[in-house]
Amino acid sequence: MRNIHSLVLLCLAVSLTSAGCKKEGAANSNEILIGEYASMTGNTSAFGTSSDKGLQLAFEQINAAGGVLGKKIKVILADDRSDANEANTAVQKLINGDGVVAVIGEVASKRSLAGASVCEKYKVPMLSPASTNPAVTVDNGRTKPYVFRICFTDEFQGRINGRFAAEQGWKKIAMLTNVEEDYSKGLGSNFQKTYETGEHHIVANESYRNSDRDFKAQLRKIKDANPDAIYVPGYYTEVKLLLPQARELGLNVPFFGGDGWDSPETLALDAAQGQFYSDHYAAEDPRPEVQEFVNAYQAKYKETPDAMAVLGYDAARVMADAIKRAGKVDREAIRDALSKTKDFPGASGTITIDESHNARKPIVVLQIQDRKAKLFKTYPFE
Repeated sequence: MRNIHSLVLLCLAVSLTSAGCKKEGAANSNEILIGEYASMTGNTSAFGTSSDKGLQLAFEQINAAGGVLGKKIKVILADDRSDANEANTAVQKLINGDGVVAVIGEVASKRSLAGASVCEKYKVPMLSPASTNPAVTVDNGRTKPYVFRICFTDEFQGRINGRFAAEQGWKKIAMLTNVEEDYSKGLGSNFQKTYETGEHHIVANESYRNSDRDFKAQLRKIKDANPDAIYVPGYYTEVKLLLPQARELGLNVPFFGGDGWDSPETLALDAAQGQFYSDHYAAEDPRPEVQEFVNAYQAKYKETPDAMAVLGYDAARVMADAIKRAGKVDREAIRDALSKTKDFPGASGTITIDESHNARKPIVVLQIQDRKAKLFKTYPFE
């Protein structure tokens, strides 16, 4: 009996020790475990698929060059199915089930907010590639210690959208906002604050929900307001439906929006030709970091990368750089290194993480021409 009892205790001790190692991101193995949660399926799967492609390319290149700290990076991917509740569950599994040392995700702000709450609870560093809602990293004026992003925020993007509209000479703007998405509401609010001054006015402010497929009632009201242009701070999933409907109604003024428009599905639309949206990079940018990324991506996937792909790529590279600077596979050390990221030469621009854990970087406005996104103007960070 004593021998059996001793054996049980020994097995328990080994089990606990193994669990401890697992929670440190496989610190004693030849691999560094990085978790990724993304919308690989669901209504915004194009975002998650593109981001994952960029991330996988980056880690493939990093591992081919010898990895980080003498170890190869292994990515554990969790599909959140474009749902915030699933994002919460996915991140808990990555941390408590897989023992990842850090998390990359999500693209959509609503799902990043869900994942961030889990990372904060378990003190695991999280880096969002593309979530622009300010609340992802800052809660009621308090910077979340473990949550970072490598993209600009809706405060900056909204200001630039407002400035762009004014520069185009559009004095009357109509808005069409998704009231169920934090991204859409935040971007619309920041646009309105910047644009609606002096001679510039919002002449119609309509809304819709995620389940809507027919936008003609809202578009008719907008048409009656006779705007110079229409601002849609939404995702490509709605844009691809409402733009053709607008044209059917004879609503032929310019449409414009934010980075949520970025998708091959938007570019392919006849009704999208000539329209504008702000974004994180332009594929025609001659900087070496951009062209090297674009060429490598095209060679691997046989397609031109969109903004979500470049942000996934940069998120992976920034995370690897932080682990290298941390000098060890340790969550706290990686968190500290992420906060000190400065002048990182990203494909989406030079990245510096500020005191609010946001990226200071430029923004571009693109115009859709010949089913491609063409650089219209670049705005530096302000």
